[in-house]
Amino acid sequence: MNMHMNLFTASSLVFLINLPFGYWRANETKFSSGWFLSVHLPVPFVIAVRLLSGLGWQFATFPAMVGAFFLGQLAGGGVLRLRRNRSAVRLSSCLVWDVVGTVRDSLGRFLRP
Repeated sequence: MNMHMNLFTASSLVFLINLPFGYWRANETKFSSGWFLSVHLPVPFVIAVRLLSGLGWQFATFPAMVGAFFLGQLAGGGVLRLRRNRSAVRLSSCLVWDVVGTVRDSLGRFLRP
């Protein structure tokens, strides 16, 4: 049971790590250098999660980890498409920057007299 808990935790981390990279990828032209970087830069983080979680390289863990990787990328791209539909503001390729800017703008509107 312990391996399954580690696999669930590691897969969740891989999913979360890939959200901003999927957001970035969705804003890039397909097969551009930014697109390739957004797909390949999270790989060292995924390897680190694998090693730190103690999963090692067991073949049985690959479907969950690869699935979490692609679902994170897909969900990050979905967030960008959702934001584009609801936002009149030009969005960047960085999820964190866009969220901080949105919160700052919302607080500014809320705090204005």
